[in-house]
Amino acid sequence: MPSRERNAEYKPLLYTTTVRNPERIKYNLFILKKFENKILTDEVATAVVAELIKYGLYRPMKVSDEVKSIWKQTSGGEFAISLLDDKQVTKIITDNPQQHKEAGFDWGYPSRFATIFDLAKEFGFVYFKTNEKIEFSELGNILVDIVDVEIGGNNEITLNLKNPEREQSVFLQSLARSQRANPFVRVLNDNIPLLLLLQTIRLLNSDSEYGNGAGLSRKEIPLLLFWKDNNATGLYLRIKDLRRDYGYTPSDEVIIDICINEIMEGQYKKFDPRSIMNDYVDEFIRKMRMSGLISLRGAGRFIDINHNEDNKVEYILNNYSDYERFEDEHKYFEYMSSIDDKLISQKSEEVSEEKTNDLLVEWLKTYEWETIKNELHILATHKTSKDDVLKFLAAPVRLEFLTALAIKSKLPNVKVIPNYSCDDTGLPTSTAGGNKGDIECFEEDKGILVEVTMAEGRTQTMMEIWPIERHLEDFIKNNNFEAQAIFTAPTIYADSKRQIDYVKYSKQLVIRDYAIDSLVEYLENKDKLYEVC
Repeated sequence: MPSRERNAEYKPLLYTTTVRNPERIKYNLFILKKFENKILTDEVATAVVAELIKYGLYRPMKVSDEVKSIWKQTSGGEFAISLLDDKQVTKIITDNPQQHKEAGFDWGYPSRFATIFDLAKEFGFVYFKTNEKIEFSELGNILVDIVDVEIGGNNEITLNLKNPEREQSVFLQSLARSQRANPFVRVLNDNIPLLLLLQTIRLLNSDSEYGNGAGLSRKEIPLLLFWKDNNATGLYLRIKDLRRDYGYTPSDEVIIDICINEIMEGQYKKFDPRSIMNDYVDEFIRKMRMSGLISLRGAGRFIDINHNEDNKVEYILNNYSDYERFEDEHKYFEYMSSIDDKLISQKSEEVSEEKTNDLLVEWLKTYEWETIKNELHILATHKTSKDDVLKFLAAPVRLEFLTALAIKSKLPNVKVIPNYSCDDTGLPTSTAGGNKGDIECFEEDKGILVEVTMAEGRTQTMMEIWPIERHLEDFIKNNNFEAQAIFTAPTIYADSKRQIDYVKYSKQLVIRDYAIDSLVEYLENKDKLYEVC
């Protein structure tokens, strides 16, 4: 079906309503990779969505109780615990016709395919067009290579992430180039949102009169989402006037009035004002944080530059502020997908163990014990956090952060060194790498290595217990002291317990396992983290 040109218009920035958590793009690309170099037809597009359903990555509403029981054990947008069979998938597709239409694609599942993968195309990860080959870029292949999936004898899905820190590097390169007025979306707004954000924050923070050193407030972000061009000075001056008139708490009505009647001058696509002040802002923050350049301050009320990454910020502003505009879709894709080795090589400021421990103490001023306990229970029950900071952390990252906080809160004399990458506030930007444990704790002359996971079932046993054994051996060798490990997850799988017992008797290594809620109970009732077993 031929593509229809859409009339360009000014629009507030919304990258996608389908893949809200950008960390999940790599999972969808892992499935699409199976169809690389195939000619994209309606049948192929439908087959891709069917494969997403099979793995639990796309979950239509009308399904059997059996399918519901499989899917409820993991969050939407993530791999299910096991594959569906072809009969189940066919029935789901038949029972859930898609009332959906995208330009250039037929009604139904072909258009659903486009919606799921449009952002990956816009970010330069994959290129597709009806009746043309599906084409992966080097950036897209990096994301796919992070995902390691094995299928067991009973169709269990085992997921492992290899070198997850590479994901941030991929998104950094895409966001440094991503243009509003690109040929895939064809809007009139003309800027690079990440650059406009960085430039505006710098101007605000250098303002001695109305700058506060904390960056841009959530209330002010809609102005950037509506902004027509790349004039950061103009945006900064408008925000300065806003702060002079209303401080940091203007009403939603004031913000919407500025966006519609002043910035857009009445030329805009209709939208829900409530969404602009909440959903659009949250979606924007999630994408910007994927660059690693953005920190949250003031309990999530402000977004600012992560000063651990000042070298990267300086490089981007110096090399991407002047940019070429594109009319041709494939040429834009080639531009977006190219690797910038110089950007990748920019060094981040290293955070010392002492500073990491001190930053945890600072976060305890924001999160008291009851809040930490409640947020850990939310993770244990696979629910969604409403906290203005924690909701921006993917569940595995959030579990590492909250576990470190919980230990430091209840056992303040324990030195707690999490190994996740973090911004200049100590908030994690990715999980700990695979070459060492998640959280290293030091209590008097002993060590406790804390390993956490959101994995359950067979994945938990296969991908977590063996690495813990290796990490614990290295931890003991490197520090030359008595040490043991604590392993926590939403629930502890029976096979994991058996494997832990095997390690204990074969290697004389102590691994203590706790479901998340049980670890919370332990911390509430014990005065030591190390336990004689």
